[in-house]
Amino acid sequence: MEQYMNAALINHYGQKQLEIKKVAMPKISADDVLVEIHAASINPIDFKVRDGKLKMLLKYNMPLILGNDFSGVVIQVGRNVTAFKVGDEVYGRPRKSRIGTFAEYIAIHQDDIAMKPKNVSFEEAAAIPLVGLTTYQAFHDIMQLKPTDKILIQAGSGGVGTFAIQLAKVMGAYVATTTSAKNEAFVKDFGADRIIDYTTEKFEDVLTDYDYVYDTLGGEALKNAFKILKPGGKIVSLSGIPNYRFAKEYGLNIWKSFILKLATRKLTALEKQHKVQYHFLFMKPSGAQLAIIRELIEAQKIKPIIDRVVSFPDIQKAFDYAESGRAKGKVIIKIK
Repeated sequence: MEQYMNAALINHYGQKQLEIKKVAMPKISADDVLVEIHAASINPIDFKVRDGKLKMLLKYNMPLILGNDFSGVVIQVGRNVTAFKVGDEVYGRPRKSRIGTFAEYIAIHQDDIAMKPKNVSFEEAAAIPLVGLTTYQAFHDIMQLKPTDKILIQAGSGGVGTFAIQLAKVMGAYVATTTSAKNEAFVKDFGADRIIDYTTEKFEDVLTDYDYVYDTLGGEALKNAFKILKPGGKIVSLSGIPNYRFAKEYGLNIWKSFILKLATRKLTALEKQHKVQYHFLFMKPSGAQLAIIRELIEAQKIKPIIDRVVSFPDIQKAFDYAESGRAKGKVIIKIK
């Protein structure tokens, strides 16, 4: 007999109001687990998916359940699953073709989840997967951040920034960050060494000789980031435009690669002018990396930062608040 669940979805791109509807519960394949979701978090990618800004990279059928990370309890396992059993508390980031964490249940590949950190709640665990994996891949895989490196982390008090400052400090780097004066003590608590109040000073006027910039803003802030890097430095951006290097790595066709090459020609010119590299990061799900992050959380080297927890029926209010850019840390949807 068909079973149903509640899910928050859109029927077309650009639909600003999410609808909570009854939909069929997902079925699992041999390598999947079925998870009862307890909490999910809101991420900038949710707005981009909703607005159709990633159509060039991601194809979705409508109606589409939104949501990109979660925590919950395993209630069923596929026949090939060996690492997880019914009753396990897990957290994860589904692969991009299988998003949909704003729902009561999700079928997810076993490689995309890890055991939830024991010392945090489901709500705190749900704050981590997407920002944690994105930042870990930026710092560990692309930058290979090491002690004494200097890094600028944009928007230090936001959902990405609060995690990024903590991870950079665990890796031994010197951290500068931008925020407003009222959040100065907040980001200092996580270990920020140099705090720039963006309302009174420009980071490009006061910082020089940096190794890396972690860009969460795009636009002018991204262009100005080139000015503060030493030759050989790198910018990893979550908010800029994907470039030709990304198109090749991602396996895009010639036509799409050419469009991205044209769209990023100014950034390519800045790369050459300043002798630095620009990387657009589209993170990959990884249960193995989530297990590493879990160890850091359990060792109390990193703590999840939550602005507020909102109940599932009020998801639209949570979306509107998260999109305002005022949140300090993550906005969490409590589903169970």
